[in-house]
Amino acid sequence: MLRFLIKRTALAVVTLLCVSVILFAVAQVLPGDIGRAILGPWATEQQVQALDHQLGVDRPLYIRYAVWFSGFVRGEWGTSYLLNRPVAAITLGRLGNSIILGGFALCLIVPTSIGFGVLAALNYGKWVDRCISIVGLSVIALPEFVTGIIVLAVFAVGLGWLPASSHVPTMNPLDWFRQLLLPSIPLMFILFGYISRMARAGTVDSLRSNYVRTAILKGLPRRTVIWGHVLRNSLLPTITVVSVQTGYLVGGLVVTETLFSYPGIGKLVLDSAIGHDLPVLQATVLLVAVVYMILMLLADILYTLLNPRIRLSS
Repeated sequence: MLRFLIKRTALAVVTLLCVSVILFAVAQVLPGDIGRAILGPWATEQQVQALDHQLGVDRPLYIRYAVWFSGFVRGEWGTSYLLNRPVAAITLGRLGNSIILGGFALCLIVPTSIGFGVLAALNYGKWVDRCISIVGLSVIALPEFVTGIIVLAVFAVGLGWLPASSHVPTMNPLDWFRQLLLPSIPLMFILFGYISRMARAGTVDSLRSNYVRTAILKGLPRRTVIWGHVLRNSLLPTITVVSVQTGYLVGGLVVTETLFSYPGIGKLVLDSAIGHDLPVLQATVLLVAVVYMILMLLADILYTLLNPRIRLSS
């Protein structure tokens, strides 16, 4: 297990280094000038050049990358060009907001998707299985902005049950549902198809395995076979899918957070890219990559704990 963790951690570090290089390179080719974006269109060219020199954006690329990446590792993420606030405070606050929204959506969709996936597998080939599979494939095909606009038009504008724009909820449980339910619906539509189909496929394979046949021939009750033998092994592939989608929920909420005006990290990425706020943009995207790699590492650890054959093979 220790050797496995060392290999996975080393691979994650190399991946993050590659991501940082690509991110820095892409950020440099964004259209627009930083000094001009900060000072506005009425500033003179001399003022813009002086500000660019003060910010260090006129230095060679390799020096700027070394300064930026070393500062990120030390926790010195700089100051936002547009907001004149520490980047760490802005980014970590928005990350917490996105974790709240993503966690709320996961708590709703993961048990529901796994339950319907197992139900489809237990009724393999029947009308229940076909209906769940068709619904899962259909909702995957709907883009987030389409389902978001539909739920906004129906539940916020038409019925007036929920607010059109969402903010971070208070400690009141009712406020959690009122503020987070509407932006969670587009995310739930996308994740339902992936998670339910993976749970269905894993359950079908487990039901056809020899150890399940042996348990049935021993006379064990159906409920004991399903809970004690089928689900433990059938949900292993689902863990990886959920971990990948969790990383998406943390950093891939640009459309949803923008549509519902939710102050999360996805909206921060969009706003910083439009405003050419490079310190915020680079730190935010790299932080999302770090969170994503941590989630994948935790998924690998949990996978090996649930499946001893992986430890033996490694």
